[in-house]
Amino acid sequence: MLTYVPDDTLAHRLDPRSKLAVQLGFAAAALTHTGPRATLVLTGLAIGMLAAAGVSPIRAVIAARYALVILSLAPLLAAVTLGPPWIDIDAGLTTALASYRVLLVLLVSTAAVRSTRVRDSRAAIQRTIPGRPGHLLGIGVALLFRFLPVLRADIQTIRDAMAARLGTRRRAHERAEMIALLGLSRAFDRADRLSLALRARCFAWDPTLPPLSFSRLDVPALLLATTLLCSTLLTTIPL
Repeated sequence: MLTYVPDDTLAHRLDPRSKLAVQLGFAAAALTHTGPRATLVLTGLAIGMLAAAGVSPIRAVIAARYALVILSLAPLLAAVTLGPPWIDIDAGLTTALASYRVLLVLLVSTAAVRSTRVRDSRAAIQRTIPGRPGHLLGIGVALLFRFLPVLRADIQTIRDAMAARLGTRRRAHERAEMIALLGLSRAFDRADRLSLALRARCFAWDPTLPPLSFSRLDVPALLLATTLLCSTLLTTIPL
């Protein structure tokens, strides 16, 4: 789910700049509109975007399971108080809704990642944000999309090796410590190899990026992005 998958869905045929605009608009709307009706509308939009990219909502949630654990703990921590009444239900519910909106943003990002090549994502960022900041951000996103799946595969390999050696019989904190140490070691090794590979391939700060062009399919996406961004200016209107 965290890598590009070739397909012919509607999202795959959109210009990456349109998908970037929709992501920004959706994130801004999710952070601005906190009412239940707005959350319901955002949920429908997120499901629609996943469908446009050919992604099952269930599989998208599974792909975000690690972030989901943190988002699930936030309401519990917010509800606990140091004095009477000890449990603040209203604070817990407010944080739970905020966590849910963050999850929706992650799901929309998953749809964009699955339907956009890494080179196209970098081109969209660099042509949207001018100057060195755009170049730096584009390089960072490109390296992240290529590096993160490799790190996840390394961690899964470590877990499989532990299970094969009856490591699952260890205590939970011992397993977590071992996975963390070995995972960091693998990450640093990967980073050194990546640095060497970039130098060997004469890494270019400003390479020739793939051409991008808007089409008629991008018009509804840009209108949606504009609507979402404009809606953030109407926070005084209850949704």
